[in-house]
Amino acid sequence: MIQIQQERLKTVTENMKRQRLPQILVTSTASVYYLTGLWIEPMERLLVLYIRDDGTCALFGNELFSLTPGGSVPLYLHTDADDPLRDLVKVVRPGVLGIDKSWPSCHLLSLMCQRSDITPKVGSAPVDAARMRKDAQEIAALRSASRINDEVMQASLAAVRAGATEKELAAYVEHQFALHGADRSTEGMIVSFGANGANPHHSPDNTLVRRGNSMVFDIYIPINRYWCDMTRTAFFQEADEESRKVYETVRQANLAAEAMIRPGIKMSDIDKTARRLITEAGYGPYFTHRLGHGLGIDCHEPPDNSAVNETVTQPGMVFSVEPGIYLPGRLGVRIEDLVLVTESGCEVLNHYTKDLQILP
Repeated sequence: MIQIQQERLKTVTENMKRQRLPQILVTSTASVYYLTGLWIEPMERLLVLYIRDDGTCALFGNELFSLTPGGSVPLYLHTDADDPLRDLVKVVRPGVLGIDKSWPSCHLLSLMCQRSDITPKVGSAPVDAARMRKDAQEIAALRSASRINDEVMQASLAAVRAGATEKELAAYVEHQFALHGADRSTEGMIVSFGANGANPHHSPDNTLVRRGNSMVFDIYIPINRYWCDMTRTAFFQEADEESRKVYETVRQANLAAEAMIRPGIKMSDIDKTARRLITEAGYGPYFTHRLGHGLGIDCHEPPDNSAVNETVTQPGMVFSVEPGIYLPGRLGVRIEDLVLVTESGCEVLNHYTKDLQILP
């Protein structure tokens, strides 16, 4: 049975009208799930939720997806032996057609060849804008995922010991998430010691933890389809004066950015607040990435928390605040929380301590 989340569909169709998109193709797994509750990873096969601005919908997919006809949405199935666009080309209307940014070009080019009377435009914005403001059900899921992340972070840092490698601790993090019922992630955890921490996206290897090392734990996974994401940095056995200065600078940048978040603030100003503190401390060139990213059914989704995004914060938005300083050949420090914009301010979803920790 295929049912549409009617309130979410209403928001999408209102966005379509504002953006002058009379029809769109929703094809990303996350966006189809957002509107239907169906989680389908089509790989190279065709999956399309077709929507018109009057609320008319139809779902197109392969018989291998085990979809059951019925419910409020017409279902069109094909096999691997069929032209996957066989039914879609008959339903799409002439004129402007919004195309999901994630749709493979092999399908788009085939559609354009078969329907020369359509004008394709990027059409992800109506769904992206709807997904950007989380509803009560989504907020509850994100809070729950972040509570679990706090527990996993505590257990993982407690597992650090002399002779441990990055790979061993990354595997331990994954195991802890599995014990808490997390969904399987296609991404690995970031655990980096010492100089490896200067690479914000270092892949864990066989590096051993050594006295004085910074230890960056950036841990994230979907839990019941909604992501958690948090970073903490600790030090092994000791932290020298510069390490302490770097850590405190990052901590203050994180706190200052979170303190200003409320409805009506430009995302760019949040980034600039954190970046200014790091620059004033003399580490500006070593903060090498945006301040954060939106998060929900996808780990990275709108809004972009960066110095170039003029989007204004609204209640229901969830995004990361993760300033960092990365000194090549020396160390890295990053502190990341997820925040929810509320009606009057923001709620920090992570509660694991941000105080400097030196692990024995």
